Amino acid sequence: MTAAFTSQQFALVDVNNFYVSCERVFNPKLESVPVVVLSNNDGCAVARSNEVKALGVKMGTPWFQMQDLAKRHGIVAFSSNYTLYGDMSNRVLMILRDFSPEVEMYSIDECFLRLNGLSALWPTLNDLGQAIRCRIRQWTGLPICVGFASSKTMAKLANHVAKKHIDLNGVCDFTTMSENEISRLFSSLDVGEVWGVGRRIGERLHAMGIHTAQALRQASPKWLRAQFGVVMERTCDELNGISCLALEDVTPPRKQIICSRSFGELVTSLEELIEAVSTYITRAAEKLRHQQSVCGAVHVFIHTNQFRKQDEQYNNGIVVSLPEPTGDTRVLIAAALFGLRHIYRPGYKYKKAGVMLMELSNSKQRQSSIFDLRGAVSDRVGELMQTLDNLNREYGQDTITIGSAGVRSNWKMRCDNRTPRYTTRWNELPHAFAR
Repeated sequence: MTAAFTSQQFALVDVNNFYVSCERVFNPKLESVPVVVLSNNDGCAVARSNEVKALGVKMGTPWFQMQDLAKRHGIVAFSSNYTLYGDMSNRVLMILRDFSPEVEMYSIDECFLRLNGLSALWPTLNDLGQAIRCRIRQWTGLPICVGFASSKTMAKLANHVAKKHIDLNGVCDFTTMSENEISRLFSSLDVGEVWGVGRRIGERLHAMGIHTAQALRQASPKWLRAQFGVVMERTCDELNGISCLALEDVTPPRKQIICSRSFGELVTSLEELIEAVSTYITRAAEKLRHQQSVCGAVHVFIHTNQFRKQDEQYNNGIVVSLPEPTGDTRVLIAAALFGLRHIYRPGYKYKKAGVMLMELSNSKQRQSSIFDLRGAVSDRVGELMQTLDNLNREYGQDTITIGSAGVRSNWKMRCDNRTPRYTTRWNELPHAFAR
């Protein structure tokens, strides 16, 4: 029996080298050129083209360590353009909804599709996969790979195989493979390639003699549960084609919302920290309201650069509870700045600050206090925040913002090599010239 007879069918669609591919869409001259995209403040490589990977550059390698290699091989480095990447990701998601009504966005560059009953509309799943690849390439310019299987874990592995085997032309379908074919293929895959097997678990599995995905597949589920917990038991079942992980059509609300950044330059003044913390609260509050939540407590923290041994070090944080849960940016900023002033110490060079919104609850289901006589006021606050979000969404981030966020923002992270936000800013649209 092949895996094709199982009741569930999943696809995992993954954009190849997503950040790099987004840059290449708007600059075709970068094709076949070694390209890296750097993290905040142009620190480390967070995306690498295949050409850079072939040079041995690992994920997370600091840019300053690549300088000599970059000069020898002509590596082009870009600052992260998260606005562009997020919009391109949404475009891919909208296209995938044309192929299946059940889509889970797993990450910015990966989506699961459930295909139960839909595969009969196509001669083969390979034909479906090629149709998805063709449309996304034609409509967005992005290259993708597609993996098909009877469980989400196997679909992830199928996608990995599709990337590694050029002869598959970007699509791998486990549902048409025989048991012997899958066994041989899984025997060639390190256990660390299995979704959910992190570095530490992988090391433990290797120490126990489980080196490949096939060996993990053949292990006793009960033994795995005793050693690692129920998650590994489910992983084993998933590798055997038993679907244990449901598709999440709607991303569950976050239980905490964090916004923190390293500064582009060291900060010493309280005024600059106030601007940074106010900006971070503004960003976090937008996400809070987007998921229709309110916040009951705010955590604010600051710290110096631990790698600058010549500097005095200081790290501190504080949680400020709110009298009533709220989504009002102004109230959240006031609470965060109260905490910031409490923990701030002059004379230090601060490298990073951040905020965390805690004790989140559903804004629609929250029961007001019997002492809350501000119902009409709360309604007006909600309308005000909704108007604020709509204007910033329509005309661009920070079109309207809180005054304490400042206008100079010398502390903001470096992005010296960021490309234009082609798809979301009128003044940054690409120019086309005709002769």
